[in-house]
Amino acid sequence: MKKIGMTTPLVELDGDEMTRIIWQQIKDHLLAPFLELKTEYYDLGLQHRDETNDQVTVDAAEAIKKYGVGVKCATITANADRMVEYKLKELWKSPNATIRAILDGTVFRAPIIVKGIEPYVPRWRKPITVARHAYGDIYKSAELRVDGPAKAELVVTYKDGKVDKKTVYDFECPGIVMGMHNKDNSITSFAHACFQYALSVKQDLWFATKDTISKTYDQRFKEIFEEIFAQEYAAKFQEAGIEYMYTLIDDAVARVIRSDGGMVWACKNYDGDVMSDLVSTAFGSLAMMTSVLVSPDGHYEYEAAHGTVQRHYYQHLKGQETSTNSVATIFAWSGALRKRGELDGNQDLIAFADNLEKASLATIEEGEMTKDLYALSTVSPKKTLNTLDFILAIKTRLEKMYQ
Repeated sequence: MKKIGMTTPLVELDGDEMTRIIWQQIKDHLLAPFLELKTEYYDLGLQHRDETNDQVTVDAAEAIKKYGVGVKCATITANADRMVEYKLKELWKSPNATIRAILDGTVFRAPIIVKGIEPYVPRWRKPITVARHAYGDIYKSAELRVDGPAKAELVVTYKDGKVDKKTVYDFECPGIVMGMHNKDNSITSFAHACFQYALSVKQDLWFATKDTISKTYDQRFKEIFEEIFAQEYAAKFQEAGIEYMYTLIDDAVARVIRSDGGMVWACKNYDGDVMSDLVSTAFGSLAMMTSVLVSPDGHYEYEAAHGTVQRHYYQHLKGQETSTNSVATIFAWSGALRKRGELDGNQDLIAFADNLEKASLATIEEGEMTKDLYALSTVSPKKTLNTLDFILAIKTRLEKMYQ
């Protein structure tokens, strides 16, 4: 077949460990044979981030702002053990957090539905998209260990010298204290992204915090969402036949379990982190979830929502066979390629992205899958494939679509 051309490059953000191995296999077997692939490449592997003092992460985020669409491999967020293992100069921040802060984006995560993989919640029949605010909260918190009796205070000093002060706690013994923050403009961007996304997919939007307990912090989220909805989106939602609902986070959890799915569930940063994992696992597997960061300026970054699959990587280094699920990483590529096609008016590229996803799902539905899905699938007959053979099985089906 004649390879499908591209006019504008994707920003390619390579990653770490087993997902880095899979990343190259996807490019070699599922993309290169079919596409004249154009990317601007950035190596976000932990060693290269360390060599560049993490400047490469900033450069990659700026490139996404330039070109509009990026695709990212899973990366390591270093802890003390990783610092020793990789001989790092320092514990670099999460590259995801850095990119989210620069793009001012909201992360939308939804399960990949495939026949034969039944949700653990029997009522769920439609995907649930978790919209995660991608700024602040505990991810940008300041923390202190309190060594003994002490007064912990929250202090805000204004430019004009005015000081607001509140006692957090009078410690009578050792303890811990943490300060969090958020910004009105980031919450505003989050609200617009959620309302616009719900309109684009024509699904109800739920927003949940805990304003009954957090009467200033969470209440501010609630106020901004309500103001923006009333001013800009109420009529549009009514015309689209969808609804916006605010509820407490604990009520939202109970409601979503009783629902049949099919909504966008907006959450604060940490809530979204936890709930997206809950939703994806309840639908079957963390490796079966799409994740896209959407900025209010119309920039997109697609990624797999899971980690670098460290245990499989160590097996791979020992020459042992692995059976690692690559679906989320494949769908990161297909999502980015589709969006690139939409922005460039490239219908062949859009069709290829659709076909790549169809071939991936057909492989599983026809009984060829990685070990994690084998334990869940109800199809028969079925068999387990290793990491590369699963990708090659998808390639076989993709090739038939272009014969």
